[in-house]
Amino acid sequence: MVVDGIADETGASAADGAVDRLFHALADTTRRDILRRCVRGELSVSCLAAAYPMSFAAVQKHVTVLERAGLVTKERRGREQLVRTDPDALDRARQALDELESAWRARVDRMSALLDDTGRDTGRGTPARDGNTTEGTDG
Repeated sequence: MVVDGIADETGASAADGAVDRLFHALADTTRRDILRRCVRGELSVSCLAAAYPMSFAAVQKHVTVLERAGLVTKERRGREQLVRTDPDALDRARQALDELESAWRARVDRMSALLDDTGRDTGRGTPARDGNTTEGTDG
């Protein structure tokens, strides 16, 4: 089901899976740091692994998650695997956030309009026990 352009689990599309992978990859501090390092220039997985207090295999797994999300690409040169950030993927993340922001702003605007309409329909005073409003009465 889609409400205001936002799909829930039953209306998920292939594009939703890509966005899920993207934000899953960005949810981890180490992966965001790897991404920042690779934005400056391509780095080998070995070089990246030296920067973290974890095993080479653990860093390699982080890079794989980033690669599956499309945030980085790996290229083998000799014995090294060079990791490079894909700037288009960062644009896709920004676009996904912009779409969510737009949908939520539209929802808030509709709720505000609904509350304004409800306030006009019922009058501004508080209902008295007999159903009339107390606004404008002397008491």
